[in-house]
Amino acid sequence: MAGIDPDKVWKLSINGEWVETAATYDIVDPNTTKVVGRAPEATAAQAEDAAAAAKAAQPAWRALSQVERAGYLNALADLLEARQDDFVPIVQAETGATIMVARTMQVGGNTIGRYRQHAKEFNLNSGLTPMRAAATALGPAGLIGATVNRQPVGVVACITPYNFPLTNVAGKIAPALIMGNTCVIKPAPQDPLGVLLLAEAIHDAGFPPGVVNVVTGSTPDAPAALVDSRNVDMISFTGSTQIGAKIYENSGKTMKRLLMELGGKGALVMTDDADVGATAGAIASVWGFHSGQICTAPTRVIAHRSKYDELVETLKTFAGFLKVGDALDEDTRVGPVITEVHRDRVESMIQGGKDDGATVVLGGERPDLPGYFVAPTLLADCRPDMHIVREEVFGPVVVALPYDDDEEAIAMANDCDYGLNSYVFAGDLSRGYKIAEQIDSGQILLNTVQPHMEAPFGGWKMSGVGRDRGKWGLEAYTEPQAISWLG
Repeated sequence: MAGIDPDKVWKLSINGEWVETAATYDIVDPNTTKVVGRAPEATAAQAEDAAAAAKAAQPAWRALSQVERAGYLNALADLLEARQDDFVPIVQAETGATIMVARTMQVGGNTIGRYRQHAKEFNLNSGLTPMRAAATALGPAGLIGATVNRQPVGVVACITPYNFPLTNVAGKIAPALIMGNTCVIKPAPQDPLGVLLLAEAIHDAGFPPGVVNVVTGSTPDAPAALVDSRNVDMISFTGSTQIGAKIYENSGKTMKRLLMELGGKGALVMTDDADVGATAGAIASVWGFHSGQICTAPTRVIAHRSKYDELVETLKTFAGFLKVGDALDEDTRVGPVITEVHRDRVESMIQGGKDDGATVVLGGERPDLPGYFVAPTLLADCRPDMHIVREEVFGPVVVALPYDDDEEAIAMANDCDYGLNSYVFAGDLSRGYKIAEQIDSGQILLNTVQPHMEAPFGGWKMSGVGRDRGKWGLEAYTEPQAISWLG
């Protein structure tokens, strides 16, 4: 496996050219706190250059058939597969992911498969049943036919998060490109190097200049320029609700299409007839995954009072298998969080929970390790009004609350500003399904933590706008165009 060269000079990718920047900034390995590279600091003008290049390239890209566009995606997937050993050390070092997660989820088939999945021909167009129209001042009587064609939106600015940089980029540009859009990628400031390496593969795959552009930076200048640009027709954003709200407000000035997957505070309702071991195992499998830095995690556990103590004790036992340690060790299950600032934020939220009266069943302390580590933490005796119960932590922290009947559980699950991903674990599947139907969430997982990857994914309330995945993800990057005629 290739190593990571901290002295490599990285450049922006704009209109098929490598563009230098006047300034750079440090990329720090969360596992060791060492600088592993220096990323280009794009200016607002360079971001606008990228948007203009994408705008100029879009008509020719749109004119290609889906089969031709799919050829580029397949070529890219082939290159990524061949170069996995180049990507793994870079993405692992800048994200702090455990080596197992880096290989399988950050770089491997989970990412490459998204390009192959969309390298197909999709027909989203549809015909409407003809209708009879009477003669009016507008025209003669006749039979009116119509089709609804799905046309590309145009230029999509893809602003992505730090937790899964390559995977999230693939989930945005693959459907956008196959539907005839061109893209500007702005990765998260914490870990852009893997995306810049992706830009090299995009060049080598032969994509026409301007079809995919990459700008990086640590300041709001570049993304703000993309949100404001009249050359950008759509913003596809994954990240915090706070930033999403600013994008929502500012993009209204140019009436941009929006697709935003924002924060979550996943509720997991466990009924009194649920299997405690299976429920605890499901929670534990996600608890320490990527150090809890996933918006879909079941971090708000709402358990029936008759099983509450048993579940808390079982979770305590399961936590013993979540080894915290060096992210490069094969048996490590919980690595560091992304930055020192984020570690301090997570620790502050845990302390706030303690101050509000929660009981720390386990965790809460800072591991004696050189990186930005947070131990898996379980807080019991929580109340719905606590800050740590209501707000996303984005770390390996689970809170547990008891309830007495199904109606109370549903009310507690819905007593939240977020509605992205929720869970129900029940012995009686029909009862669990009935509970699931009443939870205000874009996705409900019933007796599992594995979603159907073709099901629509997105949030209600403050968790976002629009849907990814499956045909819904393809439609998100198109505008419906109705063509009617008199026959």
